[in-house]
Amino acid sequence: MHPTPMNITALRLQPQQDLKAELETFVQSKEIEAACIVTCVGSLTQAVLRFAGQPDGTLLEGKFEIVSLTGVMSRHGSHYHMAIADPTGRTLGGHVMPGCLIYTTAEIIIGILPHLSFRRELDPVTTYRELAIESIPTQ
Repeated sequence: MHPTPMNITALRLQPQQDLKAELETFVQSKEIEAACIVTCVGSLTQAVLRFAGQPDGTLLEGKFEIVSLTGVMSRHGSHYHMAIADPTGRTLGGHVMPGCLIYTTAEIIIGILPHLSFRRELDPVTTYRELAIESIPTQ
C-alpha cells in the first residue's frame, strides 16, 4: 500500500432534501471515482435505516440529530451507514436508505481520493455487491 492524497470538499444540505439522493447527485455530477465521508453534523425529520440482518428499511419519523455518518462514495456505487439520536438521546444506527429528510441542515465534509477508483462487485462469499478498490496511475 502507498499513501494516497485526499482532497477535501464540503457540502451543505437544506431542509427537506433527501440525504442519500443528494449524496448520489453530488458524486454523479462531480464524476467522483472514490471518496469517503470525513464527518457530518445535522438533523433529520425522517430517517429510513436498514438495521443489521433485516431485508428492508425502517421508517422513523420525528426530530433526530445526525451523530455519525460514514461511507464510501463513488459514481459506480456508494455505501453509507448513519447513527441518529432522538429527542431522548436514544441512538439508532444502520444502513442509509432513501427517504432520510433534512430538518435544518446537514454539514458534510467529503474526502476525495483522486488516485483510487471504487466499484461494487458481487462477492461470491457474502452474495452482496462489495467494495472493489482499484489504483489509478498518476500521470
